[in-house]
Amino acid sequence: MDPHILMSFVITIFVATMMVTAGFDVPLLAFEEGYSPLFGEGNLIRSVDGRNVHLILNHNSGAGFISTEMYHHGLFSASIKLPSDYTAGIVVAFYTSNGDVFEKNHDELDFEFLGNIRGKEWRVQTNVYGNGSVSRGREERYNLPFDPTKEFHRYSIIWTTENIIFYIDDTPIREVRRTEAMGGDYPSKPMSLYATIWDASNWATSGGRYKVDYSYAPFVSEFTDLALLGCRLDPLQQIPSAMKNCSADDAELMATGLAAMTPEKRQAMLAFRQRYMTYSFCYDTKRYPVTFPDCDLVESERSRFRDTGHLRPGGNNRATAARRVKPAKSRRIRVSGTYPKKQADM
Repeated sequence: MDPHILMSFVITIFVATMMVTAGFDVPLLAFEEGYSPLFGEGNLIRSVDGRNVHLILNHNSGAGFISTEMYHHGLFSASIKLPSDYTAGIVVAFYTSNGDVFEKNHDELDFEFLGNIRGKEWRVQTNVYGNGSVSRGREERYNLPFDPTKEFHRYSIIWTTENIIFYIDDTPIREVRRTEAMGGDYPSKPMSLYATIWDASNWATSGGRYKVDYSYAPFVSEFTDLALLGCRLDPLQQIPSAMKNCSADDAELMATGLAAMTPEKRQAMLAFRQRYMTYSFCYDTKRYPVTFPDCDLVESERSRFRDTGHLRPGGNNRATAARRVKPAKSRRIRVSGTYPKKQADM
């Protein structure tokens, strides 16, 4: 291993040990307690205690890991630090999916981190698929209010029978509420948790204009504070009627309070979206002339977006100030933690 990577890894272990989730109330998992390698095992490096994982992309391969069990609703969370410098064409993904089991009608919840050319920041995209709804992509894209390559930040997906919430640290950035009109587009089948780094040169940066430049390799993404909470199922239990009763697990998930959108959380979410959201499918009337039933249209947002769903010039306060302002981290948050894909850059 490159001695610089090794030294970085040693420092990461020390820092992560000092950080040990001051804001989290439930036990975190060592890698072997909830995960297994997915691909590129030679590019997946674990700390001795299994609390920290490096996923590396180089000339040979990317890398990824997967939860050893599937979950029917849950909390999926990790603190992540992204590769720095020139990262065009790279995607780091943290997501849930059952595509390996339900190939034609899979469900999926995504955090996708999209690399960029030197001097341009990483962007993050969220997406929701239900019952194979790939033709109805529910993408939203945001700038980040911090440099994700300098320190760890926690990214969490909450999935319940009633709603889905994406968090960055303790700030909710997106909520999808289940409605009757949404029907099968709401994820309903058990999913696994995935984390990957891979070469998406064909779409990730400016629609594929900028490719991965391996003269900057290796590209290292770092994961720690791994957490999984929810109704665990054996991957072989694919039929809902065969699933165990999840009421106790669902109650434990609800007891974290993270699935409840309080007025304060909603205000924080709207503030984040107003400042950092750069694309939303809800305002993309060219792609989707009929508004999706789960879109909660906000007039103050609508006026800032083109009919392509992209932000108008000057539509929010980006620039360098966005880099310096971080979402507030609370002292206390109660929680317990496919392969390369897919769509074209917009």
